[in-house]
Amino acid sequence: MGELLTLPVPETLRATYVAALPAPTADPRELVRERVARHVAPPLRDLVLGMLDSPLMALDLRSAEDVPPPPARLLAAYGATRADLAALAAASHLLVVHASYRPGWPPAHEWAARAAAGAVGRPVVDVFTPQVLAADLLERSLPDPDGAVRLVDWMLLPHTAGRHGFWFTTRGLARFGLPELQTENVPPPLVETWGRFLNGVARRLLDLWLAALSAGAPPPVVELPEIVSVGLQDVAAAHGERTVLRREVAVRLRLDPVDTGDGEEPVLTVLAADDGPDRLEHLCAALFGSSSPAAGWS
Repeated sequence: MGELLTLPVPETLRATYVAALPAPTADPRELVRERVARHVAPPLRDLVLGMLDSPLMALDLRSAEDVPPPPARLLAAYGATRADLAALAAASHLLVVHASYRPGWPPAHEWAARAAAGAVGRPVVDVFTPQVLAADLLERSLPDPDGAVRLVDWMLLPHTAGRHGFWFTTRGLARFGLPELQTENVPPPLVETWGRFLNGVARRLLDLWLAALSAGAPPPVVELPEIVSVGLQDVAAAHGERTVLRREVAVRLRLDPVDTGDGEEPVLTVLAADDGPDRLEHLCAALFGSSSPAAGWS
């Protein structure tokens, strides 16, 4: 059965987005209110306007000359185009949108801040990642009228090559109060498949986390199982898809500290439930039916 992992629950979660403006505005709050009322559909519109009229959302209009230049190389590594970077450099002012909310569902801090920033300026920078959000990605990532989103629109999977394979990390689970995931020594032929596998692990873990937070006020800690089953339905759900296939595999989660330069933060290392050679290959083959994730949907 495995042990239980004890994860602290943050008191508050915060989101920050930056919208590039071609000119200053006399009243940033009124600009956001007018643009959101015009361009954002309910019920998300009601959420954004409600937070705008509360201490949960703050706006900070700054002259671009008073702000350090954006980290162009890092933004480019996360997909920013030359046109995106040029538009940021050409902006006369930047509107910084801050929002905060308690852990749980919905992640109102993220939804409201992203929608507000997207309504008033382009391009928009998600400071958490950091990532320049193209218009289609920003709009697609926002919740539909039923509150459904695709986890892959809120999470990146940066990976770097090493001597013994690739090191994978997630960048997005912390939006919900969870530690990020990591895996070491992923074989090069498995990079694409393991990325899809990690999306499924993240979706399953988020479901367990939200279920533990669903009753009343958030507890100080949440206990999650060390051994977690991950299925094709979790992978599909992370991508906003569905599948009738029920294959599942077990993974083991290990809570590890990682030095971020500003101190240590916990991460969850994803391991095969049973150690052995080629364990990651065996996990992917057992779940997807081959080394290719596409084969798992047939």
